[in-house]
Amino acid sequence: MSGNYDRIEKTLVGLAIEHSLLQVGRPVFDDVVDRLYKKYHLSIPDCYEHPQYLSTILKETLGGSYTEIAKSITKFLSEFRYDRAIDQFIEKIST
Repeated sequence: MSGNYDRIEKTLVGLAIEHSLLQVGRPVFDDVVDRLYKKYHLSIPDCYEHPQYLSTILKETLGGSYTEIAKSITKFLSEFRYDRAIDQFIEKIST
């Protein structure tokens, strides 16, 4: 059961990231996806396990505006903050 729950969390976080990036625009989404893969060999769902890499790429791509993406992801996931792993993910991308 734990493995299924982890996959659900990973999928949920991936959707939150994709949704937030696509709200900014497809070019930003594509740029972040490209940079994540080139620099870390990661896809969007992999960021659940490596939020520090997402944070780095967002800062490189968006500069100070990365906080708006972090806020959007946090809002998307807010009702799931009771889950420790999701709460820790939010904390790591928000710093």
